[in-house]
Amino acid sequence: MVRAYVLAAAFLYSVAVGEAAAQPPLSQYLMNAQSEITLARTAAPSSISAHATVLVLGVHGYTVAVKGKNGFTCLVERAWMQPFNKTPFWNLKFRAPVCYNASAARSVLQYTAKRTALALRGATEAQIEQTMLAAIAAKTLPIPQPDAIGYMMSKQQYLDDQQKSWYPHVMFYMPRADMAKSGEVWGANRLRSPVVFDSVDMMPEPWAQFFIPVSHWSDGSPAPPYTGT
Repeated sequence: MVRAYVLAAAFLYSVAVGEAAAQPPLSQYLMNAQSEITLARTAAPSSISAHATVLVLGVHGYTVAVKGKNGFTCLVERAWMQPFNKTPFWNLKFRAPVCYNASAARSVLQYTAKRTALALRGATEAQIEQTMLAAIAAKTLPIPQPDAIGYMMSKQQYLDDQQKSWYPHVMFYMPRADMAKSGEVWGANRLRSPVVFDSVDMMPEPWAQFFIPVSHWSDGSPAPPYTGT
């Protein structure tokens, strides 16, 4: 009788959440370790990534596969790092190679680790969002300083099923004190300005984020010219 009650309660909870069945098995997100190392290094030019620490995703989260010496950390982010309420949040094809400098590794990367831990424990999208909001409100996660940057210059990135990739770019993270003012100070989102300001309306992370598209992929091949889209 108790077992039946527990099973019924679990079923009702999954229906109420409406997402539990949407997350594929963890095994489908995993990659061959050497392939993941190679893909992670494509996030930045080899002059940076060849000497960086490289993380790979395993059943217990990200672990160090290669110990670097230049302060950068490269990894391949999965779909749960997307904005919330974006479909599909659990896209198995999503692969986002990124290399963070030391400052971003101490701050921005901690949000990746937190989201990943929740996803690996089977949390739904809504549960991940609520937990992140609570952690941010409690100030248990660090806020990036102005020198926090990330490289996303991989030609092999897969960000969505429509465009698959965006432009190669460098990301800058700023404390999220005044979002509107931040965009104005950087001259972002202006006609022919190379700076893109992301208001991250669908993400709770406490930073202002700027993207600067660059002219070449990490392997040196030319990228499409940025058109403001």
